[in-house]
Amino acid sequence: MFSGLIGYRGTVVSNAALAGGGLTLAIAAEGVEHEAPQVKDSIAVDGVCLTATRIEGDRIWFDVVPETLARSALGDLAAGDAVNLEYSLRVGDRMGGHFVYGHVDATAGVITRTAEGQGERVRIERPAALAPMIVEKAFIAIDGVSLTVAAAGGDWFEIALIPETLARTSLGARPVGSLVNIEVDPLARYVHAAVSR
Repeated sequence: MFSGLIGYRGTVVSNAALAGGGLTLAIAAEGVEHEAPQVKDSIAVDGVCLTATRIEGDRIWFDVVPETLARSALGDLAAGDAVNLEYSLRVGDRMGGHFVYGHVDATAGVITRTAEGQGERVRIERPAALAPMIVEKAFIAIDGVSLTVAAAGGDWFEIALIPETLARTSLGARPVGSLVNIEVDPLARYVHAAVSR
């Protein structure tokens, strides 16, 4: 379980495709000394919950299976790319964002970026299957960052990014046309499933 408050960044060291599908992802990670992750720990990489399989110094390796590749943009990462990192919550940690599972629902493209006050408003594609769960003022995680939906239309939604988010996370450098990982609010997912039945 995560909060969507990004405290650390990472840099992709390698993203090696495997013959049978999937890949092995290696990240040079901030926070290793302070957080002391262990092999088997869950760590969110751009909002995707992954299991650490090897740790050497500040480098962490992860196995990424085809299911994860199909639902996220992790397969597009290349050496040198910056990623958002969040180590899993511990009992007693402050909860300042919203509950984020790291179970990414889909990817979507960045449509526009517009300066707004001190920050930016970013318009993102709203996948049809997720549209009922992406509504104005709902929580959403974009690349693992806990955000509020600022507005929503037929095939798009918008988020408003403050300067702190632009500086601290990879969202500040996501160009128009790039893909982001989307995780809808878990509560919205459960309510939608119940109502749909």
